[in-house]
Amino acid sequence: MTGEMLAVVGESGAGKSTLLHILGALDRPSEGNVYCGLTALHSLSDDAAADFRNREIGFVWQFHYLLPEFTAAENVALPLRVRGQEAGEAEREAGFWLREVGLSDRAHHRPGELSGGEQQRVALARALVTRPRLLMADEPTGDLDNRTAELVFTLIAKLHRDYSLTSLIVTHNLDFARRADRVLRLHQGRVEEIEPQSLPA
Repeated sequence: MTGEMLAVVGESGAGKSTLLHILGALDRPSEGNVYCGLTALHSLSDDAAADFRNREIGFVWQFHYLLPEFTAAENVALPLRVRGQEAGEAEREAGFWLREVGLSDRAHHRPGELSGGEQQRVALARALVTRPRLLMADEPTGDLDNRTAELVFTLIAKLHRDYSLTSLIVTHNLDFARRADRVLRLHQGRVEEIEPQSLPA
């Protein structure tokens, strides 16, 4: 539902990432239809799917995928430059989102000069710089130590609330999943909704 945070949990190999890729128009389903609102994702051309992703979805992955030769600000601005936005405007928007993730002072640092948590916060800023309706995250804290993972997840939850996002988060971290509005569990090819508080501690 619009404005909710939905967590997807399940064993490794259950299909969580595949589901996210299909819902994010990165992959096509082998059968059936997939809609985002009134948009039929399964029938989009490759170019139309790329445009849909750029306009509607912000992605955060387990690995940050920042370009090493670009600064943090340049990495964040990249999705806007891809859509043809003027460089100065894209840089100003990138600066805004780096402030939102607490990294204004690291804007001109390259990824190799940043900690793992800082890299993931840059990736989050990049995901949100296009002001998407949907935030999709695939194990966004999976490569981080417990303390840093907590800080990053808390930041994701704050931005989700502040910007009225609809967020879909794949996670093995059941503590984080319990904080979501709803939880879906994938098990043996089936999807079931479970109460967040029913997840084991």
